[in-house]
Amino acid sequence: MSTTSTDEEPVGALEDMPPSAKLVAKVLEYNDGLTQKQLAEETLLPDRTVRYALTRLEEQNLVDSRFSFSDARKRVYTLS
Repeated sequence: MSTTSTDEEPVGALEDMPPSAKLVAKVLEYNDGLTQKQLAEETLLPDRTVRYALTRLEEQNLVDSRFSFSDARKRVYTLS
């Protein structure tokens, strides 16, 4: 039988991620509920790199996002 990526444990899926995605995940582990701008400030990564990392994490269902209550234009990211 073959296994799909959804059968993997989150840690296993994270091991295959680029370093920027690992850093974003680690920051979200310690600071639950951050916007993209806050993640860029915390990680010292460029906005574009943070967007790429979040996209990769969302593809693996490791990150959830919701609209910010204070500003509906922004999204708040948390670990799944």
